[in-house]
Amino acid sequence: MRSFFHGYRIILLKGEITEIEADAIVNAANPYLSHGGGVAWAIVRRGGEIIQRESEEYVRKYGPVPVGGVAVTSAGSLKAKYVIHAVGPRYGIEGREKLELAIRKSLEMAEKLGLRSIAFPAISTGIYGMPYDVCAETMSDVFLKFKPRSINEVMVVLFGEEAYQVFEKVFEKILPLGV
Repeated sequence: MRSFFHGYRIILLKGEITEIEADAIVNAANPYLSHGGGVAWAIVRRGGEIIQRESEEYVRKYGPVPVGGVAVTSAGSLKAKYVIHAVGPRYGIEGREKLELAIRKSLEMAEKLGLRSIAFPAISTGIYGMPYDVCAETMSDVFLKFKPRSINEVMVVLFGEEAYQVFEKVFEKILPLGV
């Protein structure tokens, strides 16, 4: 675990996002919120089918979530109150600005809900092919610009050692170390 500080605490963790205690966890979602693989599948598997049902209801009511957009569901039996489903870009197809938008909109949604803590995975680095360093740099940039009202803790939860090492290196370079 590494801790950074920029008016709020930014914690870098290695582990499983579905085991994190936070007011909200972010899901790396697709536009149709069909949670069949990766982080999305792990969230539904651990949190329960209610997450998938609420996701399907959202898409039926509002349509697909645009790239860079977010949707919110309950968190089922997870240790969170909400799941914020962020649709990241496909590497080489949609630009980095869409990843920045998905991260920023996730933070804004957490603020709108009055939450104090939020946990992110490495959005778009799975099947969407985003390199870890690009994701880490983008997150760092968004975190530096973010001015929280209610959030006091942001966690970035990485599943594997390679992802953790890349994020740690990038965060150490860009973000102020915590106390």
